[in-house]
Amino acid sequence: MGRVADALRAVAREHFLPAEQRPFAGLDKPLPIGHGVTNSQPTTVANMLELLDPQPGDHVLDVGCGSGWTSALLAHLVGPSGSVVGVELIPEVLEFGRANVGGLEGVELRQAEPGVLGWPRGAPYDRILLSADAGEFPDVLVQQLALSGVLVGPVNGEMLRVTRLVDGQVEVEEHGAYTFVPLIDRPLVDRPLVDRPDIERPDIERPDIDRPDIDRPESVEEDR
Repeated sequence: MGRVADALRAVAREHFLPAEQRPFAGLDKPLPIGHGVTNSQPTTVANMLELLDPQPGDHVLDVGCGSGWTSALLAHLVGPSGSVVGVELIPEVLEFGRANVGGLEGVELRQAEPGVLGWPRGAPYDRILLSADAGEFPDVLVQQLALSGVLVGPVNGEMLRVTRLVDGQVEVEEHGAYTFVPLIDRPLVDRPLVDRPDIERPDIERPDIDRPDIDRPESVEEDR
């Protein structure tokens, strides 16, 4: 995994977790950070970053930035000449994420606007990372890509890598089945924040896993 593995070593997950969760930072599973939100499973994050392949100097959008960990990883990958905009819907989680990335050059975390997907005012982006299932093809995010830009995220249970070609057409690649709960673009008002739409969930049973919020793809080996 080269550059992505280097980023995962350089940007310690434990610094993006509440104190009580830091002892578990090395586990390959999502960990709760409060308000029904998790810090995602490292294997899933690594796979998505490999597909996204952000390059030095890229301008990147991180949709559902949560704890700020993926935004910090992206910042490491794009380097000082690049920039990362993270958007988060839940104000308390945004505050936590901002505290975690405070002082990190080239990263800006923004309050997501209800009913607005992404951060159009910062477009175009070279790369967009989406960590919740859009349910249907996210045209509004694709329109925020620069020409030759890439979006990676789950759509209707399939991990997609979407490239906006220089002629304006769109190329879509499928990269395996992942089950994520749905993307939301506005606060949940009629139920407690027990489940967050950026928590990936498995389609298969795993005998060594008894938590319902583990984010694992269908195609992974049992020992991952």
